[in-house]
Amino acid sequence: MDSANAAHWADTLAVFDLETTGIDVDTCRIVTAHVGVIGRDGEELERRQWIVDPGVEIPTAASLIHGVSTERARLEGAAAPTAVAEIIAALADASARRLPIVAYNAAYDLTVLAREAERYALVGLPGPDAVVDPLVIDKAVDRYRRGKRTLTATCEHYGVRLDDAHDAGADAVAAGRVAQAIARTYPELAAIALADLHARQIDWCHEQAESYQAWRRKNGEPEFTTSGAWPVR
Repeated sequence: MDSANAAHWADTLAVFDLETTGIDVDTCRIVTAHVGVIGRDGEELERRQWIVDPGVEIPTAASLIHGVSTERARLEGAAAPTAVAEIIAALADASARRLPIVAYNAAYDLTVLAREAERYALVGLPGPDAVVDPLVIDKAVDRYRRGKRTLTATCEHYGVRLDDAHDAGADAVAAGRVAQAIARTYPELAAIALADLHARQIDWCHEQAESYQAWRRKNGEPEFTTSGAWPVR
């Protein structure tokens, strides 16, 4: 199935990524963000990027990953409440245009955004009910593939170029292109209506979390728990 016949839901995609201060969705803050649109062949049609002053120190470990220090964020960044409101508005606009929102490991990015909205008493992103998460889908359609499922590894598997991993813009666009590559690779996914695909991902993520939790408990962590909620925890 070539790009000319790609699934209609994959023809034009909104793409979204955050880089943050950490991994805990309840406490970490947004440092950089990207909301864009890509076309059928993965070309960038629109892009908006933010650097944000999170109002807290950015841990060195996080800065080493995404390249933004506390000093730079304070100097160049928008105030967090303003930036968070703008990010939500950009995603809401994409939803209003009926564009699927692609995010790799969407439950992380969308939950962080929801927590930030709560933190600043902002109206959160409605829904969202048209999300495409290449991580969840890839695990479902190629369950037994060995190796990592990081964005970098998944890009390599599907032949998608990623030159600047952990840059919000590069990661967002690459995630969208991976979603398109999956749609080309698996014709059965190409035929699924977006609402059905969204619903299937809810089930898949729950099943994947249950499987991972069982594995961790079997391997020495009997009290381990994890959430399978998707796309917001």
